[in-house]
Amino acid sequence: MNSSVAGRTEQVVDTDRYPISAPETPAWWEAVERVRQDLERDGCSVLPDFVRGFRHDELRREGSDIAPHAHYDVEVVNAYNISTDTALPEGHPAHITMQRRNAFVARDHIPARSIIHQLYTDPNFQRFLAACFGLPEIYELADPLAGLVLNVVRPGMDHPWHFDTNEFAVTLLTQAPESGGVFEYCPGIRSENAENFADVRSVLTRAGDHLIRRLSLRTGDLQLFKGRFALHRVTPVEGPTERHTAIFAYSARPGVVGSVARTRQLFGRVTPEHLAERQAVRGDRLLD
Repeated sequence: MNSSVAGRTEQVVDTDRYPISAPETPAWWEAVERVRQDLERDGCSVLPDFVRGFRHDELRREGSDIAPHAHYDVEVVNAYNISTDTALPEGHPAHITMQRRNAFVARDHIPARSIIHQLYTDPNFQRFLAACFGLPEIYELADPLAGLVLNVVRPGMDHPWHFDTNEFAVTLLTQAPESGGVFEYCPGIRSENAENFADVRSVLTRAGDHLIRRLSLRTGDLQLFKGRFALHRVTPVEGPTERHTAIFAYSARPGVVGSVARTRQLFGRVTPEHLAERQAVRGDRLLD
């Protein structure tokens, strides 16, 4: 193992609790197994204080510096992020619309020296995540905008109910609000073979509270999540402080670039890489 890589990791990550710089050791496998058990049982695993406590102020400062670059575009959406005009049967949950009021800072506005960029590109971090998700390897997105982003939720705003397009998600809370901004999710509400529209509709119409789990994350907490199969949202942020979350986007295959339509929706622009992309082939037949 490259000693410079290990040293950089240990400066950022609490490697006493999460020994990601010592891959394949018994302690490393113990940490991996804990996450796997969480994912199997709950569809989600939280690693508290993954980033060392003395780096939390730095995390907050870095987020505050780049948050003004976030692209804001309040729009009407549904949980599947498909057109609200899509022809679907009456009563389909995609007919239930919400306002998307969060914003994203694209990767090309995130300095390479920042903590979240160091983590995203760290081979030890990637190897640990791949093992946690039971994959032989994961790849950084080839997408110059969406590979690493900062999700910004301003006071009074939220991130509405949705499903992810990727089967797994990795996030790091870099700034917690005073109150609100709670992560809510419905683990396994759908599967590769079953959309389970009835339960999805129940949650969206506020009749399915028993299906919802809630997490109040703290600055420095890392979250691994099966977002393709879990309906999830962030509740409205309360108080004067924004909620900032780094989203680390990886894929089980190399060369992945987002679609033109989705990229323009999230970032207000596209790049030559997006214009040249080919439509991704899903591993399932879910709506989106």
